[in-house]
Amino acid sequence: MDTPFSILDRARALASPRISPVRTPAISVLIHGGVMALWLVLFARAFFLHGVAAWSTGIAYVIYDTLLLIFVAWKSLSLMKPLPHVAASRPPPTLGVIVAAHNEAAVLPITLNALLTQTMPPAQIVIADDGSTDGTAALLASRYGLIDLGEGKLSEPSLSDPVLRWLRLPHGGKARALNAAMLVMTTETVMTVDADTLLEPEACAAMSHAFAVLPQMVVAAGLLSPVCSQTLSGRFFQWFQTYEYIRNFVSRYAWMRAHSLLLISGAFACFRRDAVLTVGGFDPECLVEDYELIHRLRRYSFDRDLGWDVRVIGSAKARTDAPSTLGSFLRQRRRWFAGFLQTQYWYRSMIGNRRYGTLGTLMLPVKAFDTVQPLYGLAAFGLLLAFLFGGRFAIVLPVLMIILAKIAIDLAFQSWSLHLYRRWSGDHTSSSFGMALLASIVEPFSFQLMRHGGATLGWLYFLLRRNEWGAQHREGLNSASKL
Repeated sequence: MDTPFSILDRARALASPRISPVRTPAISVLIHGGVMALWLVLFARAFFLHGVAAWSTGIAYVIYDTLLLIFVAWKSLSLMKPLPHVAASRPPPTLGVIVAAHNEAAVLPITLNALLTQTMPPAQIVIADDGSTDGTAALLASRYGLIDLGEGKLSEPSLSDPVLRWLRLPHGGKARALNAAMLVMTTETVMTVDADTLLEPEACAAMSHAFAVLPQMVVAAGLLSPVCSQTLSGRFFQWFQTYEYIRNFVSRYAWMRAHSLLLISGAFACFRRDAVLTVGGFDPECLVEDYELIHRLRRYSFDRDLGWDVRVIGSAKARTDAPSTLGSFLRQRRRWFAGFLQTQYWYRSMIGNRRYGTLGTLMLPVKAFDTVQPLYGLAAFGLLLAFLFGGRFAIVLPVLMIILAKIAIDLAFQSWSLHLYRRWSGDHTSSSFGMALLASIVEPFSFQLMRHGGATLGWLYFLLRRNEWGAQHREGLNSASKL
């Protein structure tokens, strides 16, 4: 029997994930320094040249983004064919679920109800209560009959729902809560579900089947759809984020096909428990603990030639609360980008390293460019405005032609992504081609700039070594439960 603090102590000891600091490899310096030096040269051209070449920063941004779209379109061609249903050659592994919750009493019953009514219910559900002070304890006691045994102690099973248990912890962040819950679970696979995420009825079954079919898989990500509030601001952000999520998941499928997928969503992902514990659990020092963990799993697998795989499962679907206001959106993207920069720096030894296959020679160099992509995008937009208001119309007209050509490419890619996503997920109701095309036209001058703005704030937080999430307000999930 665990003593009151033994689970906490073990969870703290678990998170020792990163290797000792290493000298930054020359190839990493060359790649990162190159993309920054290129921006400085291209930006300087705006003050010395008079033709369209003065907008070289924007041209480079357009070329880079277009090449990425072509790569994704090429790698996702297999989605045009019906994906075969592969019968499992072994029984599905046992599945447990961790619901990470900090002051989520308002939405927790909705999330738990979705889990308890799965077509294939999980064998265990542990609520990793990260020091909630909002009435979560009273809710769990009154509605589910869960009795608090003290910090760091796993409760007895709920009398009404025996798979459900409560692990109350001192507030220490999501990663520590996940680590503590991972240690007390006994299932072979563990799904992490945020308390603001609503699973579709077949989600657990789809994840279990995928692990039964793919023995080398250590992480499986599901498909997420964003849900915002029904305010005017919420509808605006849901419109853009819906199509952003669709494009992103098609992109993840493409990188999966290239054996280089790094980005999954911890709000709805499933892990092979022994693999996570082997590499040291989730890192409490990282702002994006799920993203960092994939890097570590990949590195561990390559170093030992284990052949571990990370995949996206199109038949596992969920809806998640997404930002509904500009402030909450910028806070989310600030954290995401600062965490991305953290991880890129910590794993700089893998960048350009042939030892890590296409992950090292293609994916991580692309991510190196992504670190300054917001700088390219904002500079390109700022220069266009400067040319326009400065009367340099000889530059503005050809620039506008380039922008129109890029919008046409984006329109084609948006349509392509939506078509593939529908075939992949079987969801034909949550999006429309007309609204998707309109979003492609408006996005470069609105939502895209907001994304870059959030990323710029992420750079500031990274440089200042700020390591806080910022408060998020859940506004959309209650609406989702009524749909």
